[in-house]
Amino acid sequence: MTRRSELTIPFGSRSVGPGHRPLVIAEMSGNHNQSLDRALAIGDAAAAAGAHALKIQTYTADTMTLDVPRDEFRITDPRSLWAGQSLHALYDQAHTPREWHAPIFERAASHGMLAFSTPIDETAVDFLESLGVPGYKIASFENTDLPLIRRVAATGKPMIISTGMASVGELAETVEAVRSAGCEQFVLLKCTSTYPATPQASNIATIPHMRELFDCQVGLSDHTMGVGVAVAAVALGATVVEKHFTLARADGGVDASFSLEPHELAALVTETERAWQGMGQVRYGVQSAQERQSLAFRRSLYVVRDLAAGETLSADAVRAIRPGFGLPPKHLEAVIGRRVRQAVSRGTPLAWDLLD
Repeated sequence: MTRRSELTIPFGSRSVGPGHRPLVIAEMSGNHNQSLDRALAIGDAAAAAGAHALKIQTYTADTMTLDVPRDEFRITDPRSLWAGQSLHALYDQAHTPREWHAPIFERAASHGMLAFSTPIDETAVDFLESLGVPGYKIASFENTDLPLIRRVAATGKPMIISTGMASVGELAETVEAVRSAGCEQFVLLKCTSTYPATPQASNIATIPHMRELFDCQVGLSDHTMGVGVAVAAVALGATVVEKHFTLARADGGVDASFSLEPHELAALVTETERAWQGMGQVRYGVQSAQERQSLAFRRSLYVVRDLAAGETLSADAVRAIRPGFGLPPKHLEAVIGRRVRQAVSRGTPLAWDLLD
């Protein structure tokens, strides 16, 4: 019986699943730096780099948090990229205005690229539905917001859900909320919610475990620098890879420091596809017609000096060398001491019919 984790998920014009190249999502987040022109340029650059989808986020500072001057509404961790900022000010800086959504989505579509968003509350879902998005992303920080998850699942569209910080029990509740609302077309993304994340904290060995545990497709939302972790995740079965993207980290912005630049995104697209292609199936022996030609260059037994008819093969008369047209080297001991039926010249591949 086919497992649900093996089924293809239609996502707009693309198909997501083990039988398809990994879906590479470029996450714009707040890297537009409050410029629509820059946002459109980011979409153009993502398409030029070969990304399959562009994702933004749909919220306002007021739908995300409260403008309250208390410590719990401020980022106090000195190690954070955003240390000292209030949540309200940060989200006001990072949000994508609603009037930008349609032109961003239209520009992406003009490149043949999917475009969708992360809704932070139910008003955002209603708005995105009015724009006809092909699917939804749930961010790690909302993966325990079960009412929001049920609302998104009820749209009947595919969902991609980041799992940062969530325990197994919390993820079980999330998956149950998705399925109880009638959605089976969803992908969980292994995620480490630090910015940037280290490879050591990524623990992508969780990907196949999560796939078996919840019987669904699993991908990666990756906040590490570079593409190595993402490529390894594909080798572990990730069907979706999401990375933050910007035109240039030097331009600054709320997420710029851990975002890929265009040449890096292009490498991500290329190398994740190579990893997917390289996985193949469990198979031994000759892998292709082209590899079959390489059999000629195996080592085999050859006569290495001229022999007279009836002469006994000695250890100095036969050796295992390349190419591979003689007897396999495993027969070396068996042929030593046998007589040749006819005169044999140096460089002749040894065969049984040459021996008495």
